[in-house]
Amino acid sequence: MIQSETLELLEWHRLCQHLATFAATKLGATAARHLKIPDSQTQSEQLLEQTKEIYQLETRLTTGLSFEGIQDIGDSLERAERSGVLAGEELLAIATTLAGARNLRRVIDNQEDLPILTELVADLRTYPELEQEIHRCIDERAQVTDRASQKLGEIRTDLRRLRSQITQKLQNILQAKSGAVQEQLITQRSDRFVIPVKAPQKDAIPGIVHDTSTSGATLYVEPNSVVPLGNQLRQIIRREQAEEETIRRVLTEQVAAVKPDLERLLAIATTLDLATARSRYSYWLGANPPRFIQREDKEIITLRNLRHPLLVWQQQHEQGQPVVPVDLLISPQIRVVTITGPNTGGKTVTLKTLGLAALMAKVGLFVPAREPVEIPWFDKVLADIGDEQSLQQSLSTFSGHIRRISRILEALGNGEAEEQGSRGAGEQGSRGAGEQETGVISPSLSTQHSALSTQHSALSTQHSALVLLDEVGAGTDPVEGSALAIALLQYLANHTQLTIATTHFGELKALKYEDDRFENASVEFDESTLSPTYRLLWGIPGRSNALTIALRLGLKPEVVQQAKTQVGEATDEVNQVIAGLEAQRRRQETKAAEAQSLLQQAERLYKQVSAKAASLEERESSLRASQEVAVQQAIAQAKGEIAQVIRRLQKGTPTAQEAQQATNALNQIGQQYQPATPAKPKVGFMPKIGDRLRVPKLGQVAEVITAPDEDGELSVRFGLMKMTVKLQDVESLDGQKAEPIVKPKPAPAPVTPPLQTVPEIRTSQNTIDLRGKRVADAEYILDKAISEATGPVWIIHGYGTGKLRQGVHAFLQQHPRVNNYEPAEQADGGSGVTVAHIK
Repeated sequence: MIQSETLELLEWHRLCQHLATFAATKLGATAARHLKIPDSQTQSEQLLEQTKEIYQLETRLTTGLSFEGIQDIGDSLERAERSGVLAGEELLAIATTLAGARNLRRVIDNQEDLPILTELVADLRTYPELEQEIHRCIDERAQVTDRASQKLGEIRTDLRRLRSQITQKLQNILQAKSGAVQEQLITQRSDRFVIPVKAPQKDAIPGIVHDTSTSGATLYVEPNSVVPLGNQLRQIIRREQAEEETIRRVLTEQVAAVKPDLERLLAIATTLDLATARSRYSYWLGANPPRFIQREDKEIITLRNLRHPLLVWQQQHEQGQPVVPVDLLISPQIRVVTITGPNTGGKTVTLKTLGLAALMAKVGLFVPAREPVEIPWFDKVLADIGDEQSLQQSLSTFSGHIRRISRILEALGNGEAEEQGSRGAGEQGSRGAGEQETGVISPSLSTQHSALSTQHSALSTQHSALVLLDEVGAGTDPVEGSALAIALLQYLANHTQLTIATTHFGELKALKYEDDRFENASVEFDESTLSPTYRLLWGIPGRSNALTIALRLGLKPEVVQQAKTQVGEATDEVNQVIAGLEAQRRRQETKAAEAQSLLQQAERLYKQVSAKAASLEERESSLRASQEVAVQQAIAQAKGEIAQVIRRLQKGTPTAQEAQQATNALNQIGQQYQPATPAKPKVGFMPKIGDRLRVPKLGQVAEVITAPDEDGELSVRFGLMKMTVKLQDVESLDGQKAEPIVKPKPAPAPVTPPLQTVPEIRTSQNTIDLRGKRVADAEYILDKAISEATGPVWIIHGYGTGKLRQGVHAFLQQHPRVNNYEPAEQADGGSGVTVAHIK
């Protein structure tokens, strides 16, 4: 009883209704609305694996898993077994169900890594021969076809011939007696062909009147000349109906012969549809698959950002408030968690959310929480939530709670009896329950406590159960209610795996400091807005906000002050300590969030820098290798082109222009391969403006106000005096002498390199034609060419408007590999070509 009562308290039926909306078939929807909760962890894990594989399968399919054609044929199978004759619609539904099941099996068999689903459909028999026979005999309108049997074909041929004869006779009568008929129409009444005759002209066409119009102005008459044909037609129709029934009976017998396999097919299709509904509902919730943990192995219950599934549905479909998630991280040694805090703060919602999460995991649903989702498999989920007052049974709030808690303890006692195989304990627990049920509920606390003691005597071991208690011990004298609540929670700590209880009793907050199996939690309350935040805080008990709320809501201050004196200074000090802990926790959470954000940013930057460094190293290695190859190729190509120039010059009389071009090419080659003189590294001390230095001759420390000039003189200041000193007369504060200034000598004239060096010459490989390109496209081509170049690059951009040339020059100016650039020689295109020299 308490099991179904708990499901009702947790609103489990609403969740099942939501799940049913994701089912594709009537069978799946019905199974979802009456969802069976497994009795073992193995069954739950099997269901979870089904959900995971369907989830995985639907991510691969473009349109999802299709259940088209599958119908509820259960009643038809029962009637077929009882020798009933199935109608054409029923036979057609069986055929489409067979086709739909075959399509499901084909889709699953074509996928890999789906062992659970593959095993599920392995023994699925779809009887294609039966499906084909049904389609041969029954058309898409669920009518028996002419080809179903030779006899039926002959009967329908006779029917068509006879109907044609009747129609022809009636047409002749309509034409001959056109003045007596209401309209030129042939219709049917009671399977008889008739024509509409005007009532005053009924004698003009003698026959049988089968119907009359509403106004009485028209009579539907079967002429006497057609009556014998009509009688004959009716006889043939009866023969047709008998033959159709015979055909449907034969098909029905074939269906009845394979009824067990078809029932198995329905069960498999329903299982697949239910698993698909679980997968789609889980995806809609943004849920994640749970993992069942063993708390005996020191594993922690981990439910981060846990959301109430019914509130999520309400937010999405009923414009409800945003769902505030809760975090549940419960250490393995914790057996009881007491949640305190103000009313409407979310304590009861937390209980229901945890209860639904445990049930969802048991039935194979994903849990709406952030990964990882780790929760024990509870053999029972038992709850006392809400009020159970009853005027008819004379139950107060307190009595209602005690009755429900008694049923919870009875359920735990029965579970122990089953585990131990001890009938005596179960009988004792049942006997206590019977006395509680039939006895008169007394308002006395001692009587209620005695009833609980009778229930408790049946328990001696710890159960894998989740117990949820709302406002434990409420509804009676606070002192006695608090004492009973403490005793009950201590008892449950010894006999259940986990108990979550909400309370307003301050005494329950101290249990944590007496027993390490207890933990405190509280719902946060914002005093500035006088409203709850619905956040769950762990490790800090809730404090009373009644007096603060009363003062802010306008109650006279003297009344609130008087109440504070009644409460006592100790309670006020405890509330102040709790308030300080809450403030400290908020500061720590803020700092932790900031630190987490900085850590994530640092990790992201580290990854970016590491990737960039690896890319640069790879690029440098690739460039070094490509440069070596390119140099060798350029040398060989240049030698070949120089040889071609020489041969061309040798063939005819060389002109001055050709000689000038050859000279320019040789000069460029020499400039390219002339080794640059490395700059001499600077050493020693060199004063700068603002530096402090020592003047040994004067024994003073001075400040530099002008830098040394070409003659090695600089101005310094010490005190109020300024003077000019030589560079060799100063030293740094650490005793380092200044480096003497050496006047630059004029650079020697460039020496023409020997002709044996590799020439710098324009070839088809180092020439890029950008004419007609956009600047953006040209930049991409230039960057690729420069990154692969080992010498100068000739860039043809033409004249035009000058925008392409400006864009090329701007790009070359900022490119790190370009040393300098200049217009090409007049013979190579002049200002319409730019030569970029590569570092």
